[in-house]
Amino acid sequence: MKLIIPMAGRGTRVRPHSHTTPKPLLPVAGTMIIERIVETFARTLDRTVTEIVYILGPDFGKEIEKTLTEMSERHNAKAVFKVQETALGTAHAVACADEHLEGEVIIVFADTLFDSKEKVSVEDADSVIWLKEVDDPSRFGVALHEDDVITGFVEKPSEPISKLAIIGVYYFRKGEDLMKEIQYLIDNDITGHGREYQLTDALDRLLKDGKIFRKATVDEWLDCGTLPAWLDTSGVILGKEKHSYDSFPGTTIKPPVYIGEGVSIDTCEIGPNVSVESGAVLSKSHISNSIVQSDAIITGSTLRDSSIGKRATVTGIQGEIHVGDDSQLTGLEK
Repeated sequence: MKLIIPMAGRGTRVRPHSHTTPKPLLPVAGTMIIERIVETFARTLDRTVTEIVYILGPDFGKEIEKTLTEMSERHNAKAVFKVQETALGTAHAVACADEHLEGEVIIVFADTLFDSKEKVSVEDADSVIWLKEVDDPSRFGVALHEDDVITGFVEKPSEPISKLAIIGVYYFRKGEDLMKEIQYLIDNDITGHGREYQLTDALDRLLKDGKIFRKATVDEWLDCGTLPAWLDTSGVILGKEKHSYDSFPGTTIKPPVYIGEGVSIDTCEIGPNVSVESGAVLSKSHISNSIVQSDAIITGSTLRDSSIGKRATVTGIQGEIHVGDDSQLTGLEK
């Protein structure tokens, strides 16, 4: 089984962090978003992923490839890298996998985390689409269905014809069939919203060709696409996982929190809903509902609803801030 992950976009809505780190590599309670997705498949899918194809942007460096290769190896999968030179839509992004789009494949757009209590079976289907019931289907692409068989797709319906939103996870028994339909869209310049090649148009063509689509519903669908959503999702995950932590001098910790390896904390109040990644140093500070990335240093600050980049230094700052990697921000130290 191949896992294909389009992730060429830089994630403008999670700047400044996405200036240096692709959004799927941002941490949630000590684990990258993308690794949490891979772990979910390992736990909930009746197949084993042996190869992961990453569709990267043209400016992604070797360090990102190294990080993804190491992550893939942790899950006994081979890492393959392809490049999407120009963003021309979801179908075009998938097509960048080209020769790897054959046999059994799963495609996942790494914007969200999801979970299901039950195993997902892909037997007796040409395709399986992961869905989540939502209150406002007009914001999403939705699937029409009869029992567990999908009969059609509608993008952002104006009428409530279905509440099952497509979450961006797809299984195909024959990836080459999908590639054929995507190539048809590209060859005939068939585009949708924004003059881009849309994956839902390729799915419609497969349905009309008689392919059997089945639905898999998820219990949880968490967004990481904006700074507030990333913080909210981190809080939800912290509440579910209930991480343990050491005691620190002069420090009060209000769970849920995640505190990584090699963290130093002195005379602080930490929590609730705080994730402190490995190697961070915190002193004389109050931090709540925030993410502090690895090797950051925070001194004499009161932060809430904030995100601090790797190796950033923050001194004497009050309130909500979002600071990128290797930044320095200094106010009036308490």
